[in-house]
Amino acid sequence: MNIKKKIKLKKITVGIVGLGYVGLPLAYSFIKNDIKVFGFDKDKEKIKKLNQGQSYINYFKNNHIKFMLKKNFKCFLNFTKISEVDIIILCLPTPIYKNKSPDLSFIKNTMIELQKYLRPYQTLSLESTTYPGTCREIIYPYIKKKFKVGKNFFLVYSPEREDPGNKKYSILKIPKVIGGYSKQCLEIGSNYYSLLKIKMIKVSTLEVAELTKLLENIYRSVNIGMVNEMKNLCNKMKINIFEVINAAKSKPFGFHAFYPGPGYGGHCIPVDPFLLSWKAKSFNMKTKFIELSGRVNEQMPGLICKKISSIHKKFKIKPKIIIVGVAYKKNVDDIRESPALKIMDILNKKKIKYDYLD
Repeated sequence: MNIKKKIKLKKITVGIVGLGYVGLPLAYSFIKNDIKVFGFDKDKEKIKKLNQGQSYINYFKNNHIKFMLKKNFKCFLNFTKISEVDIIILCLPTPIYKNKSPDLSFIKNTMIELQKYLRPYQTLSLESTTYPGTCREIIYPYIKKKFKVGKNFFLVYSPEREDPGNKKYSILKIPKVIGGYSKQCLEIGSNYYSLLKIKMIKVSTLEVAELTKLLENIYRSVNIGMVNEMKNLCNKMKINIFEVINAAKSKPFGFHAFYPGPGYGGHCIPVDPFLLSWKAKSFNMKTKFIELSGRVNEQMPGLICKKISSIHKKFKIKPKIIIVGVAYKKNVDDIRESPALKIMDILNKKKIKYDYLD
């Protein structure tokens, strides 16, 4: 059957690789729109829980899983069923090493295993946050060994824009950015995602789509870094930073309020400035401003612990500490890159005891 006709009639199967904070809600969204979905994940515990109708994400309810299972959702530990799906969506982690270079081992290892089961006229979409050039430099070489990309196999990049725990902006309410290896790739990839009934933002290349995701998050990193630095200055000047922000945001244009904190967490914002800075070096360019925002925010847990130590010394008391909120943001159970963990680590090294509440 013609691919476009097959998509229009919903006679397709979607395969989602990586059933975490992005992949699982995405699977649910497709199923909700009467699309058959196969899930793939290397985590045995996740697959076991899913098959038992149990969720492992606090804001994603058991009822959602049970609904998916009733709609014939199946999940697997290996990729043998990949040949039965029409579009493969990769929702994989893309962390950074200690030296701030990208760790693409999850994508590479997946592609090594996946390529054995690929067949003609499938579409592969990467949703993971990454640097511009990842699809063309890392994923494309695996596919071109067997197929003519753009002719009998299709490659797209469509960054996830999930905001975990945000009830106002769920996946189905956020426009979907997408770029393709070719015009044909872009058209077919867009047709698949259009089944979610969301607005599609088509861009000219894979790299434009990849950089769009980084820009969105680095915008936040830069502004959070600025306001955190402003907070440190305000402390020295004995000025209330929150009063300043509240006054500034009364201006109806040209200002968006960002608030200081102990740093930032999650899988994207702490990582993205360094992903782009690393890529920029291959063009003999230093993105000083972007990288600095990441460095400023990384310093915040240390500054907080320094303040605790100074209070301890000033009043000659043994501090009683409770850390309220360990996840990186409210109403989620995700602790990746959480500043609370970094604060705990520093306190452990200083042999300062604490409790935590979440």
